[in-house]
Amino acid sequence: MNWREHGACRFEDPELFFPLGDGVLSLRQTEQARAVCRRCPVLRECLAFALRNSEYDGVWGGMTAGERRARVRGRSEDRRR
Repeated sequence: MNWREHGACRFEDPELFFPLGDGVLSLRQTEQARAVCRRCPVLRECLAFALRNSEYDGVWGGMTAGERRARVRGRSEDRRR
């Protein structure tokens, strides 16, 4: 069985996880998406998928694209040390 079949997001509008812009409405939408992620039983699998597949947009595993990029950069810097 695919981990996505267990995601809390499966009952949500997919657009919730892809906020547009940087304004107040976008920030609210991001927080609403994160709230869904916080109750998700497959949060770790979702985040791992996004990191492994370089998902550049949206909220995956409770993290925004910018947060995921920063996490990957941090790991790359640690490996170089």
